[in-house]
Amino acid sequence: MKKYNKTAPEGSRDLLFEECIALSKTTEKIQKVLQKRNYNPVITPGFEFLDLFSLQGNMLHSEDMFKTIDNKGRILCARSDSTLPIARMVSSRLRGEQLPIRLYYSQPVYRIVPALSGRSNEVYQIGTELLGAEGKDADLEVLSAAIESVQSVLSGFRIEIGHSGFIKAFINRLNATPEQKQSITDACQSKNYSALTEILDGLEASEESLALRKVTRLFGGEEVFEKARKLCRGYDEKYALEYLEDLYGTLKKQNLHTNIIIDLGQVLKTDYYSGMVFSGYADGHGDAIITGGRYDRLMEAFDMPMGAAGFAVDVSAVTQIVLGGKTKSSKDNNAAPIRIALTKGRLEKDTVALFKQLDYNVDEIENKGRKLILKVSKGDRVFEIVLAKAPDVITYVENGVCDLGVVGKDTILENGTIFYELYDLGFGRCRFALASKVGEDFYAGYNIKTIATKYPVVARKFFESKNMDVKIIKIEGSVELAPLVGLADAIVDIVETGSTLKENGLEVIEEITPISARLISNIASLKLRKNEIEAFVDEIVGVLK
Repeated sequence: MKKYNKTAPEGSRDLLFEECIALSKTTEKIQKVLQKRNYNPVITPGFEFLDLFSLQGNMLHSEDMFKTIDNKGRILCARSDSTLPIARMVSSRLRGEQLPIRLYYSQPVYRIVPALSGRSNEVYQIGTELLGAEGKDADLEVLSAAIESVQSVLSGFRIEIGHSGFIKAFINRLNATPEQKQSITDACQSKNYSALTEILDGLEASEESLALRKVTRLFGGEEVFEKARKLCRGYDEKYALEYLEDLYGTLKKQNLHTNIIIDLGQVLKTDYYSGMVFSGYADGHGDAIITGGRYDRLMEAFDMPMGAAGFAVDVSAVTQIVLGGKTKSSKDNNAAPIRIALTKGRLEKDTVALFKQLDYNVDEIENKGRKLILKVSKGDRVFEIVLAKAPDVITYVENGVCDLGVVGKDTILENGTIFYELYDLGFGRCRFALASKVGEDFYAGYNIKTIATKYPVVARKFFESKNMDVKIIKIEGSVELAPLVGLADAIVDIVETGSTLKENGLEVIEEITPISARLISNIASLKLRKNEIEAFVDEIVGVLK
């Protein structure tokens, strides 16, 4: 049996020398900020009972946690979040303490991330919890501590603030099922505008539906408040908007607004957020480096209802930014061309045709030779084009080396995780379908069916939605061959005209989902380069519509 005594587990790594020093210095700087603000240090256990992380509102699924069994047969999991353990600790060890309670932690969390994604299962965090305090003053304390914490280690960053009740107010008034409302919430959270439009198109037309299409795109400076006011009808969204505007006004008076973006479409994954929410982004990292907000309902789960707010800084990400020297200001960042990852082949040709419609010079792409990084331009506007295979487009965008990407929905469904899906470009249309031999009743009988596919994730989710057990075999070549030689009962594949199926005696049994090319964006890029990216999207929308 092979021994793994000389390698670290997948998703973890050793930290040496410069990294240790940089991590330590980053931690010390943020700790000084928090200690100056009278926050007290705590450390929670590395393992907790799974029951703690199974409470309603936890953003992580059980399959995303590392689990083990204790000597009494109880399920434990490695600390996947620090807020819930601290809430547990306060409800037991600190129940009699005078409020408010100010705590901070500096410890790693452990979460299972997709293999080969380039992300770590172990992330060092520093965060705060302000418990027993509510209202604007408490929110300002948490926000200003978050801003000062990031400022102590980085210069080029943005923090976007929103209110969890704003979008929820519109969604709650929709004439929709709970499942549809959850899908709408998910689409808002991922800024998947095409999915949001598709869901809303299937609902009864209403003022809420029309307003949702607009408010989810409202992010930027204080000008968004006036635009949003025209869309508000109910008390809940008006209250959330007025509260947020008042909060921003106070930040402005304190000269803390320069790094602030207003995002009225912000929806964080964790359900227990109940008021102000915020996320922070910096050049050099593709995802948020800080998240936080108000979660007053959290402590109710511990029979100790009280106001609660806090934030967590991804110290691992900040350290890598510092080591990479990527602490330049957003102004410097905007001097570089926006970089677009483009799927080779048919989508490449269709995207080049789109650039031509937009009057861009595409000579360098059309005469690219073996070059993989090229330029398209119109006047003083220049984009860098990176040609890559479809799954790599997502990888480059997720990791922040490309700001935008053009990729098929099939690749997104099979591989996509952390990015924004901005627009359905409309070309490259086809569909996922289930197909088998002509004349065979695929659903007959009780035997477990065997499915051949290049897209095991899509196939698995499709059959799970039918509560149907199947055996899935991944095929790299012509998947249509599998039923013909008896390897599979059916296939899940992309179908355009259906001619290949017909020529091989196969037919579509059921269509799974339509597919087309999508414009995707790196999360941080959309925040830090909002005006440039929105201007480009507006150009595309103007031409395609």
